[in-house]
Amino acid sequence: MTPASVLEHILSQHAEMSATAEVNWIRIAVQPSWLPELVGQLAPLWTFAGIVPENDPQPQSVRLLYVFYAPKGPWLGIEVRNHGQNVPTISDTLYAADWQEREMEDLFDVQFEGHPQLGDFVLHDSHWPEGTAPMKRHSWEIRQKVNGFQDLGTPRIVEAPGSFVMPIGPIYSGTAESIQFGLETVGEEIVFAHIRPFYKYRAVEKLLEGRTPAVALLIGERIDGLTALAHALAMAQAFETLAGVQISPRAKLLRVFWAEIERIRSHIQVLAGILESTGLSVPANLIQALEEELLQISGALTGHRYLFEVIRIGGLRRDWSDADIQSIAKRLALIVEQAQRILDALTFDNSFLDRLEGVGTLSPEKAGTHGLVGPVARASGISRDLRIWQPYAAYDQVRFDVPVQAEGDGYARFRQLSQEIAQSYRIVQQIPRMLMPAGEGFPGDGFRITEARTAFGYAESPAGAVLCGVSSNRQGMVERCRMITPGLVNWHAFPHALRHFAFQDFPIILATFGLSVADLDR
Repeated sequence: MTPASVLEHILSQHAEMSATAEVNWIRIAVQPSWLPELVGQLAPLWTFAGIVPENDPQPQSVRLLYVFYAPKGPWLGIEVRNHGQNVPTISDTLYAADWQEREMEDLFDVQFEGHPQLGDFVLHDSHWPEGTAPMKRHSWEIRQKVNGFQDLGTPRIVEAPGSFVMPIGPIYSGTAESIQFGLETVGEEIVFAHIRPFYKYRAVEKLLEGRTPAVALLIGERIDGLTALAHALAMAQAFETLAGVQISPRAKLLRVFWAEIERIRSHIQVLAGILESTGLSVPANLIQALEEELLQISGALTGHRYLFEVIRIGGLRRDWSDADIQSIAKRLALIVEQAQRILDALTFDNSFLDRLEGVGTLSPEKAGTHGLVGPVARASGISRDLRIWQPYAAYDQVRFDVPVQAEGDGYARFRQLSQEIAQSYRIVQQIPRMLMPAGEGFPGDGFRITEARTAFGYAESPAGAVLCGVSSNRQGMVERCRMITPGLVNWHAFPHALRHFAFQDFPIILATFGLSVADLDR
């Protein structure tokens, strides 16, 4: 076989599987040397989801699965085994793979030949021993001590006379997580920007190894507490595939119901942050009050304000009466109406518009090369949304539109969030009249995983696509888990949105991206 014949085989399988109702996987193993050419031909046709590592029976070897997806068709996995050898980089062909290759090198000690910037990424060299590679099988204990903190310094690119680096972070007040920015300038304009995350690397994927599915689900939803339900849903669907569990129609609809409530609450929170960053404290407080009301509704009906432990493998932790669901939908109508009234009024505020229009712009081309996901991608003209592209749960049963903006600036991201709230509310309003009677077809807890294999689950979180790859052993325990989060993808592009804007624009641009440090530092 050759790369050309492999591509022809993939395309023929894709056409055949796309004609069926069931979404399938195309998985094919190739020689490492074929990877750059094959990926270069695939990239215009499929969206790159990420690199999923799997255990390989040979020592000092890891199996890498390069995952792609496209609208309404099968997922694609290109398998490469390194057998202790270097794997050619694809970052020069597919820039969206840049950070993921750097992560694989740091955590798995996989060397990507030709990558210009390996090392000192997840594991900062100043306080992690060289060659730690914590995700290599049996190579590292989570409680292993690391070196004491040292001065990390600040990298520099700009060498013009009078240039300097303005460091921001990594320590902040309030609830902000640790991350550092280095803004290079020769005056007030940001000429170049660096980003240094992973100050609180939690080794969540290492913690998941050897866990039961139920315990793994509890850990997985804590990757990012603000979007806990989306992460839990992606992981639960992977386990359900492994166990062959069928979800009842009512449970599928209720999963969509709570997922959209989480999306509305998350978007309202980001919008409040945008208003606060522009100095509009009164509307920011009004929006925050609406978020608090949503949190109280979630807490009262589910037992947790941020929807922890709502999802379980096989369905949901509990059922809700039709009266409860209808009551939530009615209360949500008032919240969304008030939010939209506040947000619509801001479109006539010239001082607000001046702070957002034309600021922090990411072109569709730049968004495409970085493989952006979620509202940030859609605000730059990329219509990608897993709820439409790869429908899961009951998203194929509800009607909604996916708004898209063209400008890619801060105001486009503001409008995108506002319009997505309206569409999420539209979905929520459809659910009550679609539900079958309460209690009918709601499954129990019984399920078993008896095969050693890998399965995937995914969800469109409020911030974008979440992909979960789980490898199990024959005892049903987690052997390997990989979570590809929106933060890992979207933070990669953030420095580009800062370039050629003023220092005072930095907090506004950061707020419009709605990024989570927690789901990056997993």
